[in-house]
Amino acid sequence: ESRFPLPLRDDVHGVRPRGAAGVTERRQTRRRIDLLARMVVGVATGSAAGQVTALFRRALSSRSYKRGSTYNAFVGRGQLIAGMDRALLGMCVNERRAVKVPPHLAYGKDGYGDIIPPDAILHFDILLLDIWNPEDTVQVKTYSKPEACSRKVQVSDFVRYHYNGTLMDGTLFDSSRTRLRTYDTYVGTGWLIAGMDQGLLGMCVGEKRIITVPPFLGYGENGDGSDIPGQASLVFDVVLLDLHNPKDGIAVEKLQVPENCPRKSKAGDFMRYHYNGTLLDGTFFDSSYSRNSTYDTYIGKGYVISGMDEGLVGVCVGERRRVIIPPHLAYGEEGTGKIPGSAVLVFDVYVVDFHNPSDVVQITSSFRPETCEPRSKKGDFVKYHYNVSLLDGTSLHSSCVGPAHAGLGLHYGKTYDVVLGTGQVVMGMEMGLQDMCVGEKRRLVIPPHLGYGERGVAGEVPGSAVLVFDVEMLDMEEGLPEGYMFVWNSEVTPDLFDDMDKNKDTQVDSAEFTDYILRQVSEGKGRLAPGFEPHRLIENMFANQDRDGNGKITAEEFKLKADESPAHDEL
Repeated sequence: ESRFPLPLRDDVHGVRPRGAAGVTERRQTRRRIDLLARMVVGVATGSAAGQVTALFRRALSSRSYKRGSTYNAFVGRGQLIAGMDRALLGMCVNERRAVKVPPHLAYGKDGYGDIIPPDAILHFDILLLDIWNPEDTVQVKTYSKPEACSRKVQVSDFVRYHYNGTLMDGTLFDSSRTRLRTYDTYVGTGWLIAGMDQGLLGMCVGEKRIITVPPFLGYGENGDGSDIPGQASLVFDVVLLDLHNPKDGIAVEKLQVPENCPRKSKAGDFMRYHYNGTLLDGTFFDSSYSRNSTYDTYIGKGYVISGMDEGLVGVCVGERRRVIIPPHLAYGEEGTGKIPGSAVLVFDVYVVDFHNPSDVVQITSSFRPETCEPRSKKGDFVKYHYNVSLLDGTSLHSSCVGPAHAGLGLHYGKTYDVVLGTGQVVMGMEMGLQDMCVGEKRRLVIPPHLGYGERGVAGEVPGSAVLVFDVEMLDMEEGLPEGYMFVWNSEVTPDLFDDMDKNKDTQVDSAEFTDYILRQVSEGKGRLAPGFEPHRLIENMFANQDRDGNGKITAEEFKLKADESPAHDEL
């Protein structure tokens, strides 16, 4: 704490340390002036007597140790005795030196009060803890940087990063990792110490750098609490995990767009899509693939976070895109679940399908015979083949087996046979099969509200799925008028009941009725509704005629369709 004249270099003895745990970089400097050294000093006086040296080491033994604080001084400014000014030159942080200062470079013939006698040789045990210069700036050393860096930190950006903070000698004073939470802050707006504000600029997400901050850009003369002493240089080992700006909107990268895109999504559509969700540094937080189920939702109506609502508009079925969403358009400062507060989210999305609740069946005829008559209608019995897939091309089922059929790519096997208008197929298929002729080929795009709805078919059709049917009409039998199960092909005999009553007991039983109807069909005089099991139809016809339910039809009960009231469906 007193002044020293400049020592001779031959009077300085010491050894540089081989290494110090926790020190990331060793600084060597040989500046003679304006250099502030923080050091721990042990002092002893005497000649060569070990006992005397030990005595003074115990008594004075580095007053900096006893004070519990370092000795801080500028080197070369006359704040130290000359020998110490000389001895400190060229030292590295964490270097330890034994320094012997002769009296003429120390306190000379006068000594120092009752502590240092005249003409005393002084022995100093010095450990250099810190060094900086008033002309220093923030030092940045990047030791890991991602290959791709689309954006760097700028003033007013909000960043999330992890750090370990140490003093220059490697002493840890703070770490975000021990708290298991990132440090989240704005950059360049005064929320940080000035040196960190400067040191974070230009960083990329995923970059790792060492930021060394001189005390006048850190916590200055007063330090901060008990962990950061005054005049301390600070060393921050930083990895940047996330950055955004409050003015940011979403960013969309189109990774794969199908060549054919007849329609793009719009607000109000219902969409099925897969996604992988990560933070900006690649940390995974969620995936629809892991649940083996698409995420199904309306878009543009607030059912999802606003950034995703925006990012899913204007996509094609089969498109892959990356949607990057700043936190103010996602989960904000609070976060949710595995998503930390103020986190930028990255969604890699694959669009499986979408539709609008106002959609109708889309019918495209790929082939139609020149003579396309008759056309199918409600009640007709039709036979067709189909392949069905999802809107993204995923195959679900086919009625066809065997060799491919030219043109449509369908495979002939057992046809699918239905009576139109009887609810045997989904409503969209009913609509798509109307007005077709034999040999015609169509593609039907059926929205889920005209298909299998929100529930789908377990193990076969996903819920809310748009279905694509490639259909070929192979055969068609004209149906009966609505409400009829049997019609006559010729004039009806006026003795119809008597003809049915084979045993002439004035009653017609089930066997007589069935035999008569089947005989009319076989002789071509009448026709049953096609597509149904004949005996079931005849049973229904008989039950309708047997009005009292006694198993017999009397002449009074028996009536033709033309004789019935409009509300009653009979023969």
